[in-house]
Amino acid sequence: MSGAPVTGGARTGYAVVVPTLARRTLADCLAALAAATGPGPDEIVLVDDRPEPDADPRALEHPLTVLGDLRERTVVLRSGGRGPAAARNTGIRAVTSPWTAFLDDDVQVGPHWCDQLVQDLAEAAPDTGAVQGVIAVPLPGERRPTDWERGTAGLARAQWITADMAYRTDVLKQVHGFDERFPRAFREDADLALRVLDAGWRIRRGRRTTRHPVRDASRWVSLKQQRGNADDALMRRLHGPDWWAKAVAPRGRVRRHAAITATGLAALALAVAGRPRAAAVAGLGWAAGTAEFAWARIAPGPRTRDEVVTMLATSALIPPAATWHRLAGEWRHRHAPAWREVAA
Repeated sequence: MSGAPVTGGARTGYAVVVPTLARRTLADCLAALAAATGPGPDEIVLVDDRPEPDADPRALEHPLTVLGDLRERTVVLRSGGRGPAAARNTGIRAVTSPWTAFLDDDVQVGPHWCDQLVQDLAEAAPDTGAVQGVIAVPLPGERRPTDWERGTAGLARAQWITADMAYRTDVLKQVHGFDERFPRAFREDADLALRVLDAGWRIRRGRRTTRHPVRDASRWVSLKQQRGNADDALMRRLHGPDWWAKAVAPRGRVRRHAAITATGLAALALAVAGRPRAAAVAGLGWAAGTAEFAWARIAPGPRTRDEVVTMLATSALIPPAATWHRLAGEWRHRHAPAWREVAA
């Protein structure tokens, strides 16, 4: 292990790495960082992960101007649209500070974040490899939150998310950074944290607070999120069948989704085979499972017409989508060795 807490009043140096797709939220993210009181970062590494090789650089002009004096400490790198894990690795390679703090481009650090981060890092014991920030998700007070808003609010309870996470830079290099086989902003943070813990380091929660607003999303966002089931398959290969418990992650509904999908397919197959009664029974099973899933999502929400229609439509489509992505992930990562085998 390497690194030690600050002594003798010396300041703990840190860099900030922000992967971005040049979203509109980036300017607010950087403005909050520039306005935070306390010692600013020694380096800011902004990693442009837009996949287009000729992406317009002017999209970053305004966000960079809000940095003020921090602009001269900022570098912009390109990572080729390979996802946030690869983008953060691009940033890590450019960092020279002893600590690397990751922020997502849709968060806003608190007004005293720099002061609090430096304190968090200074108080880190020699065997502490990372210090997590506290995430706050603002929700509407005048109504119940939607399914999408509730999902975002879950980030406040999540372990080790890189929306605000500081690692010792040497620790990141020791475990070879993020696993770039995770192409989405999903599970790549939990995988990294489990490898850091396996390497003998501790991870603790700090005092600093970062705000994570609920961004706008299409009504089909929950369907697109089912791609993450392929990443769960990779987590199982890397960290074993009990990775859910290790990562303190909700187990999800993949087994129920598989059962609903199977009854739906059985209903279709039996109908084609000319067995209408058996097909009707299987169809009722599919309808019951889908209805239970839809109501579980509708009941805690605002129950507006638009929300109910969205929940009904996506609840019928999510089980087969989740099942497909999970099976595809199991096949794609079938030869992936366990993390400990690679580390050995």
